[in-house]
Amino acid sequence: MSSPLSLYRLQQIDSQIDQITSRLETIRQTLEDNREIQQIRGHLAEAEAEHLASEKALRQIEAEAESQRTKIAQSEASLYSGNVKNPKELQDIQNEIASLKRHLETLEDRQLEAMITSESTENAQQEILANLEATRQRLAEQNSNLTDEQAALKKDRERLLSERAAVTVEFDADTLAMYDDLRLDHNGLAVATITDGSCDACGSTLTPGHQQSARSTTQIAICPTCGRILYTS
Repeated sequence: MSSPLSLYRLQQIDSQIDQITSRLETIRQTLEDNREIQQIRGHLAEAEAEHLASEKALRQIEAEAESQRTKIAQSEASLYSGNVKNPKELQDIQNEIASLKRHLETLEDRQLEAMITSESTENAQQEILANLEATRQRLAEQNSNLTDEQAALKKDRERLLSERAAVTVEFDADTLAMYDDLRLDHNGLAVATITDGSCDACGSTLTPGHQQSARSTTQIAICPTCGRILYTS
């Protein structure tokens, strides 16, 4: 295998390794990312706090309403017991009962509102719980697929690394150092192909001499514009 062709093959292998490495990093970040679950849990904690507060308010108003009914029952018992004979006192008791009943109506209205609020906060809490469970199931399936993909990609990378090792033995240290430096300087692309007389990496037009040099099987041609190694079949 000629040196330029070997370098081109090495570039192809390295590009595939770069793609796999990038994808593996994306998979790793995705598998470790639990922000979506944490966000839903935060919403759930808020919903639970709101529901607890609404239940507490409902219990309080229920207790007030029950206390008011007890007062009414006691006043009515006093009114109809026959123990009170004075008309003025009887009238006062009747007025008190009417006042207590009016306040009870207000309490019952508040109780109804509290019940509606409690039901609403409970429904909101249940919706978030359902969303949390659905999200967990979706992410579990997603992560299972990603884990399978991760394992396959790691095998592919190991294979490519073996291929790379087999290719790199053909080069001397200086050639490999030049190749590695070019990859570092040009975002991983050290070898550029030629299409229609132009460097595919930078787009510059190449002279016939540079094109001819790129066809050499023993010498390395360099793009005069971007400095990448040129290869053409």
